[in-house]
Amino acid sequence: MRGIQETLPRLPVPTIEQTLQTYLRAVRPLLSDAEYSHTLELVQRFKQSPGPRLQLMLEGRAANTVNWLSDWWREVAYLKPRTPVVVYSNGAVLFPKQDYTDKEGQLRFAAKVVAAVLDYKAMIDGQTLTVDMMGGQRLCMSQHSQMLSGCRIPGVELDNHVLHPTTGPNPPRHITVLHNNQVFSLDVYGEDSRPLDTVQLYQQLETIVEMSPKPVPSIGILTTRDRASWARNYSTIISDQANRSAMEDIQRSICVLCVDGEGQPPAGSDHARSLGLAQMLHGGGSSWNSANRFFDKILQFIIGVKGVCGLNLEHTPADGPPIAAIAQHVLAFCEKHQAPGLRASGAMTAPRKLLTELSGDILRNIAESKVEADRLVNDVDMQVWVYDRYGRDFPKSVQLSPDGYVQVVLQLAYFRLYDEPCATYESGSLRRFQQGRTDTIRSCSVDSHNFTRAMEDRSVSREVKVELFKKAVVAHRKYTDQVISGNGIDRHLLGWKLAAAEAGLGVPELHSDVGYSKFFYFKLSTSQVPVLHDMVLGFGAVVPDGYGVCYSPHASWIAFSVSSYLSCPQTDSKRLASTMKQCLDDIQTLLGGPHAKV
Repeated sequence: MRGIQETLPRLPVPTIEQTLQTYLRAVRPLLSDAEYSHTLELVQRFKQSPGPRLQLMLEGRAANTVNWLSDWWREVAYLKPRTPVVVYSNGAVLFPKQDYTDKEGQLRFAAKVVAAVLDYKAMIDGQTLTVDMMGGQRLCMSQHSQMLSGCRIPGVELDNHVLHPTTGPNPPRHITVLHNNQVFSLDVYGEDSRPLDTVQLYQQLETIVEMSPKPVPSIGILTTRDRASWARNYSTIISDQANRSAMEDIQRSICVLCVDGEGQPPAGSDHARSLGLAQMLHGGGSSWNSANRFFDKILQFIIGVKGVCGLNLEHTPADGPPIAAIAQHVLAFCEKHQAPGLRASGAMTAPRKLLTELSGDILRNIAESKVEADRLVNDVDMQVWVYDRYGRDFPKSVQLSPDGYVQVVLQLAYFRLYDEPCATYESGSLRRFQQGRTDTIRSCSVDSHNFTRAMEDRSVSREVKVELFKKAVVAHRKYTDQVISGNGIDRHLLGWKLAAAEAGLGVPELHSDVGYSKFFYFKLSTSQVPVLHDMVLGFGAVVPDGYGVCYSPHASWIAFSVSSYLSCPQTDSKRLASTMKQCLDDIQTLLGGPHAKV
């Protein structure tokens, strides 16, 4: 890792002409003829003014900052929205089902997870992580160093984010542990600064369990609220000096470990895994484990009963691939780590219970938050499923991008259900650049729409359908290459809008157009996260009548999660999943694959 960051290029600012031409082509399937004509007119006007002025502002920003986008994106995408981080922002990972069945097994596995995190932390601190690569190019590694010892802090109008790096003064030596909704600070290093081994960690966790025999009202449930409400509650909590110190202890901790109680389903079948991923995403509600969480921490490792476990991610500092990397390290470490390891010397520091005195106002807010959390949790429709007829090897066998293949299949599934296309977000990495985050891969295109209409038209020949499908997949691959090379349009359009606001110019006409609104209303929010283990990743839909779709392609199968909201009568996660399965079958049949139906 040493010296890699400075050798990476800075994120470029695309040209006005390139972005506007791509915008017109990308927005076309979403608009009527009249709407498109109006958008075209606004684009032409924007080219004259204020486009050139805003472009100069972005180019100036790019010349004077390491990454012209990253700070803006962190604020606009994460710290500014007032919706709860639970479901609406945080992501989740469900690990493969583990083989423990009782409390001892749960704690012993939890100890291994903590040891694995500390092992990963040692590689981050020592800058010995293998540098991530994509397409033969090295990627920015800064997100890895921001996943641990960080926390989000609520504000009424804007949140803050703090990081306590190992290189700073008084680096964190502890984790936060939650059990029965009670909060503990656990020092995970010995007097010699060596990490506690798994036996020592198990002993400390056993002590914590003994100290918290029954569930209690917990401030953890407050982190499920909308950000303004949580900020007001937070102000009340930290008005007490002891509680302020406790909150700072949580914020400084390396990570959170949630040792959950009963109420979780066993992982295994698709239905059980759907419930398990939901547990990782939101905790299952106040009667399950939503209060046994602290959703503002960047990483929460969740160890449930009967082998159900995983993690929850607060998204501000990091995206899916770095999170998948630490998850895979944890699982690999736990699989092969059977011996206790090298024991830390000296007496272990006793766990400390935090937040033991809560005022009547806080207790009332906790009771109110339980109601709100249950309303949110009960609205989430999460479906996990595995498509096992084929995986990424089949698209490769017909010389097609596996990701583009899945994305065009998803376009077909949505079109079959709703007889129209929709704006679709796929996360595209900008980590080829210093401090790079993401831009949007636009999966809904003129080419995908041409295919979906033809596929549903019986008068169109098989040969034409095959040609249109392949053309759509190739177009998606080209768009992906454009995005990851720093020439995506979504962040550029956003940059113009933010530059105008900073200059006091108001919102440009282009950005207040109905076409622009439709362009950014993502009824499909998607992400591909390749993983080695049998993990399932998931997140909530980003609009009330939309879906969140995450998938991990393996050689001969693909794991999917689909989320939506039960309060919307137009969406149904199970129905979309079923339609996607049928579309995957139909496309293989169309292409004449080895398992195609005859």
